[in-house]
Amino acid sequence: MSGHSQFKNIMYRKGAQDAKRAKLFAKIAREITVATKVGGSDSNSNPRLRAALASAREQNMPKDNIERAMAKATGVGDTAIYEDVRYEGYGPAGVAIIVETLTDNRNRTASDVRSAFSKLGGNLGEMGSVAFSFDRVGSLIYPKFVAPYDKVFDFAIETGADNVEEYEEGYIQVTCSLESFALIREAFIKKFGDPVESGLIWVPNSYVKCTKEQKNTLIKLIEALEDNDDVQKVFYNLEDEIL
Repeated sequence: MSGHSQFKNIMYRKGAQDAKRAKLFAKIAREITVATKVGGSDSNSNPRLRAALASAREQNMPKDNIERAMAKATGVGDTAIYEDVRYEGYGPAGVAIIVETLTDNRNRTASDVRSAFSKLGGNLGEMGSVAFSFDRVGSLIYPKFVAPYDKVFDFAIETGADNVEEYEEGYIQVTCSLESFALIREAFIKKFGDPVESGLIWVPNSYVKCTKEQKNTLIKLIEALEDNDDVQKVFYNLEDEIL
């Protein structure tokens, strides 16, 4: 266990500002649709859907939106076929970036992602070009009012999780190995209920420092990527300390 926030730059963002709410709902809805299509509409037997629905509830997403998203999985009101596509590249100062998307048009998404990289000091690479700079791990995120840090920490030790982080925004993140994720997730759900977000994430195993100017450009690149409707998550290995 560690008290040092080594996952700062990829931690969960609540993103509840009114200006971003509609876009956030669209991303959650897309995840609900894909989760339903892949694993079925029974959230009890579909962990991915259960996590998506928990995220929807955390963001106060209207019930009608959720029902429409699930209906789309059966072709009702939408015939789009979404697929998971990952993009990798480098930002300013050689910061490694992984972009996870859900898209119904690979050509459009690839073009948009490549354009964001090229306009803001980055270069889009091939699959696997930066993944070696990250470890793939399982992640669970709970609000502290549901699961206090001390109780989460003790239970994480008991279940064999690797790390627990507490954030000022009011959330606690538990991370564990890829192999143990399913069992640990189920144990935590039984103990604390559904997390607001759970799934597999990319955690840097090395970090890159940059200047203040480079960091500002990188932030613009990350924001441009996250603003894309097809992009679900962005991970990067920026070191907090400025050169």
